[in-house]
Amino acid sequence: MSLPTPEAHIRAVTETVQHRSPAEPEFLQAVHEVLDTLTPVLAEHPDFIEAGILDRLVEPERQLIFRVPWTDDTGLVRVNRGFRVQFNSALGPYKGGLRFHPSVNLSVVKFLGFEQIFKNALTSQRIGGGKGGSDFDPSGKSDAEVMRFCQSFMTELVHHIGEHTDIPAGDIGVGAREIGFLFGQYRRITQRYEAGVLTGKGVGWGGAEVRTEATGYGAVFFAEEMLLRAGEGIEGRRAVVSGSGNVATYAIEKIQQLGGKAITASDSGGYVVDEQGIDVDLLKRVKGVERARISEYAARRPGAHFVATGSVWDVPAEIALPCATQNELTEEHARTLIAGGVRAVAEGANMPTTPGAVELFQQAGVLFAPGKAANAGGVATSALEMSQNAARSRWDRDKSESRLHDIMRDVHTATYEASERYGRPGDYVLGANSAAFVTVAQAMLEQGVI
Repeated sequence: MSLPTPEAHIRAVTETVQHRSPAEPEFLQAVHEVLDTLTPVLAEHPDFIEAGILDRLVEPERQLIFRVPWTDDTGLVRVNRGFRVQFNSALGPYKGGLRFHPSVNLSVVKFLGFEQIFKNALTSQRIGGGKGGSDFDPSGKSDAEVMRFCQSFMTELVHHIGEHTDIPAGDIGVGAREIGFLFGQYRRITQRYEAGVLTGKGVGWGGAEVRTEATGYGAVFFAEEMLLRAGEGIEGRRAVVSGSGNVATYAIEKIQQLGGKAITASDSGGYVVDEQGIDVDLLKRVKGVERARISEYAARRPGAHFVATGSVWDVPAEIALPCATQNELTEEHARTLIAGGVRAVAEGANMPTTPGAVELFQQAGVLFAPGKAANAGGVATSALEMSQNAARSRWDRDKSESRLHDIMRDVHTATYEASERYGRPGDYVLGANSAAFVTVAQAMLEQGVI
C-alpha cells in the first residue's frame, strides 16, 4: 500500500482534528501552527506517516474534567470546573502547569498541553506533556478561600498524578501559595511526602532556586542567543514587555542585568511607560506583594506614565517580549513594531502572537522565537527541581541559573540547527517544531502502537 504524500497526510490529520474539536479554537490554532511546518520532516521520515505518529500525537492520551466545589468566606458554596489533559508521555511522565483563571476551558488546556509536548522535548529533560487548571479566579479571594478551593481541587486530582506519572506545576494564577496548599492536601490524602509530585514549591521545602524567575530569564537568554548569532546583542537596546506577572517581571530584570533597558509593563487595565527603565523592585512590590493595578506603579514612579488605551506594542523598541497571554500580539501590532525598528521578538507567554503577526515578522527579517522554545526555561527548571527532589539535594542560586542558561543555549542550538537541516535557516518556528517533533516521534515509534 502506498503512503500518502506528507502534504496529503498533514491535510487529513488536520481535517480530523477540526472535525473532532470544532469548538476549540485555541487548540486548533496550536495544531495548525505545528503541523503546517512538518512537511520536510515527514518527507525525510515516511515511517512516521506509516506509524500514524501525527494521528496519535494530536489526540491526548487522557482528558479529565471534574467538579470543584468549595465554600467562600460567607459560607456560600461555589462550584468551578477542573481540568487535566495528559497529552503525551513518550518521553517521560506528564509535566505541565496548572492555570487558575476565568478563561480556562478545555480548548485552552488542550492548546497548552499540546504546546507542552514540544516545549518539554526541546529541554532534553525526558518529560512528557500535560496541562491543567480551572476557571477559578484567585484574584480578590482571601487566603482561606484559595486554600479551600485548592484542597477541593486536589481531592480529585490526587487520583491522577504522582512523581512517576504526572507532575503539575504553577502557571497563571498558581504560584507558591497555591502550590503549597495543593501539596498539603496531597500529603494529607496520600500520607506520603512525595516532594517530586509538584514543582514550583517553596525553596525551604523542596523548591528549586530560580524557578520563579526561570521563564522570564529563559526568554531573555533565548533572545540573547538569537541576537548573538546575528552578530548583535542586548546591551544598549530598548525592550517592550507585556504583562506584569512573574514571567514579565523577571524578563525585565534579566534584560536590565544584561545592559538593556525594558521600558514597559502591563496588565488588563493598561500599560506603563518608564523611559528610565522599569524599576523592578517597585514593580515587584506593586504587583507581587500588594497585588495592585499597574497604574499604581506610574503613580509612585516619577517620570513614568500610565496609558489606559491602545497597546503596549505602540511603544517603539528593538526587542519585544510578549509575556501576558495568548493572541495578544496581532498583525496590526506587528506592523507597528516593525515600523518602530523591532529586531527580535521572543514569546514569554504561550502562543501570544497570532499566526498573521508571526508571518509578518518573518517576512520583515525580524528574529522571532516561538514560545515552545523561548519560554522553555520554566519547565526546564521544574525538571531540575524534580532531579533535586529525587536526590534529596539542593543547588544554590548560581548553579541553578547557570544550568538554566546552559539549557536555553542548547534549546537555541537545537532549534537553529533544525531550521538549517530542513531548509530554512533562521526560521525558529520550523526549527523548534521539527526538532521537538522528531524527538517525540522517534520515541513513539520505538515504543510501539500505544
